[in-house]
Amino acid sequence: MKLNFVVLLMTAFSLQVSAQSDRWQQRAKYQMEVDFDATKHQYKGKQKLVYSNNSPDTLQKVFYHLFLNAFQPGSQMDVRSRTISDPDPRVKDRISKLTPSEIGYEKVLSLKHNGKAVKYEVVGTILEVTLTEKILPKTQHTFEMEFEAQVPVQIRRTGRDNSEGIDYSMAQWYPKMSEYDYEGWHANPYIGREFYGVWGDFDVKLTIDASYVVAASGYLQNPEKIGHGYSKNEVKHKPGEKLTWHFIAPEVHDFMWAADRDYKHDVVKVDDNLDMHFFYQTDTLANVWKEMEPLAVRCFKIMNEKFGRYPYKQYSVIQGGDGGMEYAMATLITGRQNLGGLIGVTVHESIHSWFQQILGTNESKYAWMDEGFTTYAQNIVMAELFPNRLDAQRGSTTSYRNLAKSGIEEPLTTHADHYNTNRAYSIASYSKGAVFLNQLGYIIGKQKLESGMKRYFNEWKFKHPNPNDLKRIMEKESGLELDWYWEDFVGTTKTIDYGIKEVVANAAKTTVVLEKIGQMPMPLDVVVSYKDGSQENFNIPLELMRGEKSETLYSKTTYLNDWGWTYPEYSFSIDRNLADIERIVIDPSQRMADINPDNNTYPSISREMPRFKAEKVR
Repeated sequence: MKLNFVVLLMTAFSLQVSAQSDRWQQRAKYQMEVDFDATKHQYKGKQKLVYSNNSPDTLQKVFYHLFLNAFQPGSQMDVRSRTISDPDPRVKDRISKLTPSEIGYEKVLSLKHNGKAVKYEVVGTILEVTLTEKILPKTQHTFEMEFEAQVPVQIRRTGRDNSEGIDYSMAQWYPKMSEYDYEGWHANPYIGREFYGVWGDFDVKLTIDASYVVAASGYLQNPEKIGHGYSKNEVKHKPGEKLTWHFIAPEVHDFMWAADRDYKHDVVKVDDNLDMHFFYQTDTLANVWKEMEPLAVRCFKIMNEKFGRYPYKQYSVIQGGDGGMEYAMATLITGRQNLGGLIGVTVHESIHSWFQQILGTNESKYAWMDEGFTTYAQNIVMAELFPNRLDAQRGSTTSYRNLAKSGIEEPLTTHADHYNTNRAYSIASYSKGAVFLNQLGYIIGKQKLESGMKRYFNEWKFKHPNPNDLKRIMEKESGLELDWYWEDFVGTTKTIDYGIKEVVANAAKTTVVLEKIGQMPMPLDVVVSYKDGSQENFNIPLELMRGEKSETLYSKTTYLNDWGWTYPEYSFSIDRNLADIERIVIDPSQRMADINPDNNTYPSISREMPRFKAEKVR
């Protein structure tokens, strides 16, 4: 019996491994030494990259990103900005006007694969490397590179001398191996939108003039030699002296740093396992930063409770860049803002640590899973920080409705780089992505959404989840079929529009006739408010769901027959006289993004009636 049990156990384990075999992940281990010349805004670097091919494929080429090459006249980023109908105002035609001393570039001086020189070609922001030795499945290879680079003037995210006077915002600054996954290589040219990276470890030594304070991804390894607020003992440095800052960032897919001679450095504890670091200029709105810091701490506590534990021991909020942008264990934000603006951008960018920096979605393909889910969580956090907000998600819903009616909406399946307008990209990714989650809570129930999001985080952290991975989590949590929701709300621009067509007295009963006007089907909550003060929710499941949600939003819920998606109308009866009914409303919770809510109420809103009061979500 013991032998049979062991055999069965081993068989079950092998089947589990086999079922997961298509979701391997590549691995990268970076070691970099950089010597920075602040007088020329240039640096030289040595990079050793140990690359693990965990795929079942043999690789004959590899690709690196050279992001700084985008900041040159005639680059794809430059041309895209000058030809799109609504360019980013921070970019416009600025790249086309850069002089040789203002451009950005990354030049590869040498590249070896396992100690032997290889051929390579620079094509814009991509380095194409042809290998003489194939990278076989399940093998580990070493790439050694020497490179030099120039920091462009601040235009988009990265650069020198931003609008607030921060010396260096060093994002996307090093030759970065492109990601290779089950879909193949993702060597997309950089045009200023989203990006995707290989999970790995970074060991970075940065040598720069001692007058600079450096903030970065990862943990500083030599604070006793640095000072600048990192060490209890202040260290004095001679004029012209250079310091080497040594950082280690484990289990991340990017590395960012910033440097300024006037940074003030604060450290605030979230709990015993997490410190927050704040870097800002001493001549900025220091009093506002001080007010913001405890709110940022509360943000992390709320996120830890509601979505999953932040796994690192440090996070840094760094003044720099051109607005707000998330990176591994840190963010760059502009700092001269009022409290609302400062905490708003800090909350949004830090929440990206969950959605993108820990759940490493390919945000170029699925920007809505990154920006949208971050916006959804941001709305929740901001509502807790500032409780006077009545409906946390209303702004996102309104923004999406306006886009849906504009005629320029594109499906969420559109690659981030390929949207026809910046407006369509931004509202789809941020607002519609947030609506996607809020509306999913309407479909499966608020409690199931919350437990599903925690399960999603715990099962897919440090991986590259895609839309189907999220769908399967939510199906398992809810017990419902959800293909239809992903297919229509993500894959098309079909809109939701339901209405109350008529309400008819029928002896001692009342007949309600509903109509589906929009192309996208949904389950419905139809809430009846009676004149005696009671309420009743009539839940109409969508047949495609193969079940119905369980939710305690209303004290009494009556489940009706399913509505097949092809039927334009649906009727049901209420066992009360029409004279007893004060109001009937489709989805008073307003979680469903019906693009025309005016026809969702009987009597219509245009008639003077008391305001409908839905019960509070518990």
